Amino acid sequence: MSLTKAECDAFLKELRIGTLCTLNADGSPNAIPIWYHWTGEKIHMFTSRGTAKTKRLARDPRACLSVAEPVGGPESWVTVEGTVELLEEGGKELALSRAKHYYDPNLYKDTARSGKTIAHWEQSDDFVLLELTPTRIRSE
Repeated sequence: MSLTKAECDAFLKELRIGTLCTLNADGSPNAIPIWYHWTGEKIHMFTSRGTAKTKRLARDPRACLSVAEPVGGPESWVTVEGTVELLEEGGKELALSRAKHYYDPNLYKDTARSGKTIAHWEQSDDFVLLELTPTRIRSE
């Protein structure tokens, strides 16, 4: 049974890791875990410039982000299909904003690693914002 729009919104706003699927040059799928932020209308993600995913998305912007309930919870998932635009502004800000949630010391115990990562990101200007505009949202 599909989730309502309000249930999808609530599900996507919870702290989760999604799986971003992009297309390789031969058309085969390429799936990677990724942090994301649901705005209520679009999915925002970040990455470094020049990564394989930015090259795949520059060549073919079609993608989907699939997010699932962890093991032990009720079976539930949301998949957002659409196209991704690579934006020069906003990637670093999103990375630092998301790090506060994903690296919350109450959830993430490796504070030495997270501290080094955040310090590196604060000094870097090598980010792009990935903006996924939905054409279809599926759920259960």
